Amino acid sequence: MTRLLSAAIAACVLCSPSLALGADYAPINCAKAASPAQQAICRNYALGQAEARMATLFGISMSLVAMGQRGDIGDAQLQWLKTREACGGDVACLTQAYAARNAQLSGIIDDIASRGPY
Repeated sequence: MTRLLSAAIAACVLCSPSLALGADYAPINCAKAASPAQQAICRNYALGQAEARMATLFGISMSLVAMGQRGDIGDAQLQWLKTREACGGDVACLTQAYAARNAQLSGIIDDIASRGPY
């Protein structure tokens, strides 16, 4: 039930691009990728998909939590971006960083969904 509710919430949020991206995070523009990490993400399909998933999860999380929690999620995102950039072009490191961040963001959404009913 939690996964079904999470999927329904995601579908609703994805209908609104402004909610899906969130105010504090813009996905990588591969035409302007400057850092080694960004370039590696743009060259690797799986990392590009992880980036897209992370941006979506971030937007959903930011749209569902109370105002006070948005700052915490935004701060964690900024910290995570530093972690991602520290990986440079190391695909294994980037893969691990995205897996960890996507799990954190999914956990936020699952926690909200578990508190239903809606």
